[in-house]
Amino acid sequence: MKQFGSKASKSLVARYAQSLNWKYGKFQNLEETTMSISFQTIPKLLYKQFCERKAREPKELIPVVPFNKDDFLAPSDKAKIIWYGHSAVLMRIDNKTILIDPMLGPNASPIAPFATKRYSENTLELIDDFPDIDLLLMTHDHYDHLDLDSIKKLIPKVKHYFVALGVGRHLIGWGVEESKITEFDWWDNQSFEDISITFTPSRHFSGRGLTDRAKSLWGGWVFKTPNERIYWSGDGGFGQHFKEVGERLGPFDFGMMECGQYDENWHQIHMYPEEAIQAAIDAGVQKAMAVHWAGFALAQHTWKDPIERFTAEAIKQNLSILTPQIGEQFSYPSGPENTWWTKMD
Repeated sequence: MKQFGSKASKSLVARYAQSLNWKYGKFQNLEETTMSISFQTIPKLLYKQFCERKAREPKELIPVVPFNKDDFLAPSDKAKIIWYGHSAVLMRIDNKTILIDPMLGPNASPIAPFATKRYSENTLELIDDFPDIDLLLMTHDHYDHLDLDSIKKLIPKVKHYFVALGVGRHLIGWGVEESKITEFDWWDNQSFEDISITFTPSRHFSGRGLTDRAKSLWGGWVFKTPNERIYWSGDGGFGQHFKEVGERLGPFDFGMMECGQYDENWHQIHMYPEEAIQAAIDAGVQKAMAVHWAGFALAQHTWKDPIERFTAEAIKQNLSILTPQIGEQFSYPSGPENTWWTKMD
């Protein structure tokens, strides 16, 4: 099945094994990381995931602000950012168009017996209006980030791909030219025109099937230009890596912090909202935004819980944040600080 992507061949495994982060036949986190899920709890979790949806999804579809291509492409000395829910972000940095984790499809569980439907509709069609993508970046290969339908639709538009080590094999299997893909290990850095891009550690895992767990890497991204520094945390639990990212590459003008799909059973791989704020502070982020929410119900919390707790903790910790609507273009340090979610059930 194409949805699974491509398996790691012996030759690829031999290449991955050259990484300092590959041990005992797979990639490893910097800190000991486990998920507290037993076989006995799996049926109950699956039932809750697919059958108990009250308050975990909005009662009505979340609207998407229409894309204005002319405004997006107009020259600017500050980054322009558009968030499309969950972790899909379109950016214009140094007059280059960058797309991160473009899961714009309608279903985050394409191989499951029941769909995990997106909170917004027709998002795959957004790609038709996008300009050419100078660079597409992938943090890791989970279904809620790496989407077959989105990638296939994007192929004619994308000039180059920067991806986590091991993710390239999936793209090649789906028709992307190998020459267009650059894979990154943690702390690898490359210049893209005048943008310095570094792949940073996170505390997570990877895999699209039963046999490829941790056979590709996961992480975040840092973008540095002469005018600004931006941090994308990537998926993952809280850890000491945030301070290290800040010490090595920060401070940051703006940070997009993972905040959503958390649960006590997998707390070490997804931060609670309060931890997302602390992670931003540890990394030296001056203004933060919550991502990884408002797209899909992948955990048991209500759909508003991430942003409600994120904003409350930001006030408590005196951290400046932005809260854009889905599809709303913004820049910083000024930008949207509305409470659009409070107007929805």
